[in-house]
Amino acid sequence: MLDCTRKFDLTQDKDRKIKETLTAVYDALKEKGYNPINQLVGYILSEDPTYITNYNNARALIRKLDRDELLQELVRHYLTD
Repeated sequence: MLDCTRKFDLTQDKDRKIKETLTAVYDALKEKGYNPINQLVGYILSEDPTYITNYNNARALIRKLDRDELLQELVRHYLTD
């Protein structure tokens, strides 16, 4: 048995959750015929949930994310890739 301390990092789990949620919302918007990028930008800027369809529970999913964390992750992803 190894006698070492493991490091626990919630960041990766949070990043994964944000990506899964955005993907599901994006897909729902696209399936309903909306421009997903425009709708997501509208939601992020206003935090008005009516920009997101109820289809496939997308509105409830996006509202589970903290908008500030979502913005941080989007900026981090854009600048590091």
